[in-house]
Amino acid sequence: MLISPPFGGGRAPVLARNTVASSQPLATQAGIEALQNGGNAVDAALATAITLTVVEPTMNGIGGDGFALIWDGKKLHGLNASGKAPAAWTPEYFADKTAMDLIGWKTATVPGVVAGWIELSRKFGKLPFAHLFKRAIDYAENGFPVSPVIARQWREAVPILKNEPGFTDSFLVDGKAPAAGQIWRYPAQAKTLKEIAATETTSFYKGPLAKQMVDFAQATGGCFTMQDFADYTTEWVEPLAFDYGDYTLHEIPPNGSGIAAQIALGILEAANVKQYPANSAKRIHLQVEAMRMAFADAYAYVSDASSMKVPPSALLDKQYLASRAALIDHNKSGTYGPGDPHSGGTIYLCAADESGMMISYIQSNFKGFGSGVVAPGGIAFHNRGMSFSLVNGHPNQVAPGKRPFHTIIPAFLTKGNQPAMAFGVMGGNMQPQGHIQFVMRFVDENLNPQACSDAPRWRIDDLGKLTVEASMPQSIVDGLIELGHEVAIQPANSLDFGSAQAIAKLSEDADAAYIAGSDHRRDGLAAGF
Repeated sequence: MLISPPFGGGRAPVLARNTVASSQPLATQAGIEALQNGGNAVDAALATAITLTVVEPTMNGIGGDGFALIWDGKKLHGLNASGKAPAAWTPEYFADKTAMDLIGWKTATVPGVVAGWIELSRKFGKLPFAHLFKRAIDYAENGFPVSPVIARQWREAVPILKNEPGFTDSFLVDGKAPAAGQIWRYPAQAKTLKEIAATETTSFYKGPLAKQMVDFAQATGGCFTMQDFADYTTEWVEPLAFDYGDYTLHEIPPNGSGIAAQIALGILEAANVKQYPANSAKRIHLQVEAMRMAFADAYAYVSDASSMKVPPSALLDKQYLASRAALIDHNKSGTYGPGDPHSGGTIYLCAADESGMMISYIQSNFKGFGSGVVAPGGIAFHNRGMSFSLVNGHPNQVAPGKRPFHTIIPAFLTKGNQPAMAFGVMGGNMQPQGHIQFVMRFVDENLNPQACSDAPRWRIDDLGKLTVEASMPQSIVDGLIELGHEVAIQPANSLDFGSAQAIAKLSEDADAAYIAGSDHRRDGLAAGF
């Protein structure tokens, strides 16, 4: 592994035996504190995640969803803590619509992240659950200075969300977002966090907090019931494994979209992407084409596992992926619909400790502040429901108690059944695209996590357009244009290319230390001891 960063991103990798990487320095420090107080990697991740609901409310919150991949020292475990549609969400409930709303009550499914916290703590944690809330409560009660990128995201959300129930009262001061450096306090959110901690989340799903959310919903246009919350459960899942070279990429299975990254990698391997040099237009061309194919399949077939008509194994079948790869013209861009397989606004963080435990964790409110709806006590609801389909018969068609197609995906690499790297690239549909770019940098180019993060990125945006960072070499841009791509170069300060955090083992030795990186595109920090 190349320790020195080759892209001049301004950040050096962090080498330590215990480490945490997140998108906000105060949250990272909360995780480090948990480790120093006798906790393990899962405790550190939870302390970091809970703190992030306070210090980075633009991307995640108490009313969000979460997923985790945990290496316990011997085995990889997966947790799906994504929300389910309320009982009222029948297709008839949306009969007056041709597509799901983007914000508002009709985008908010039952939040799963809080249930995920207690599940992870009980199964893997060492510290008392309430201990994990210490920093989050302190920052909510006593305040913290808002960091620069978060201040920008906060400001940009105001004109979009200011009229949603509870948003202005909860997150604005005199109708304005806080500026960078301004002290932000939210005592009501501190009270909510104390209640969650003291009741080990029971209040949130079956007690006073649940009633508070339901009453607010019924008063402001929502349809949540106490039964919707009481019926919510997380799900332990078997991670979806896919080999790439000597490594195995593990993703959360559907309803997560991590399978899109695996599909793309399989197509790229079948297309012999390594015949083209790293950082060449030809290699990126193949990556883009493979990703377009993967998205076509994911949007057509991926849904809540219970409603998928095509199993993941069919989408990841080597022969099927080779047939898809054969459709790619190595010299010209194309357009692709879904194949015919044979049936048989987010925060990401990671943590690792000296015992060998590692966790790849993600939680999100989806687009910015999510739905924009904020219940009393600072419970900002996500807008994951917008990802449901209203097409009759589609696997992802909205239905009561169903989980929607999900973009947030933690990732984990192993080699020879041993941990290699916990990583993720937050940012809507950038996530599977970021995963393939990260994996190829790490596996094929032998770059360290910080260098993988610093490298210029491309993205197929929400409209299907190919965009690249301003730091992308002009020779590559010109090469992509010659291959038929319409390429849009984004401004240097663009936030469209996600934010990565990653922790890798320095070697395959069991007692090897870690090397960590945090994305320079955000306010984040990797730290350790």
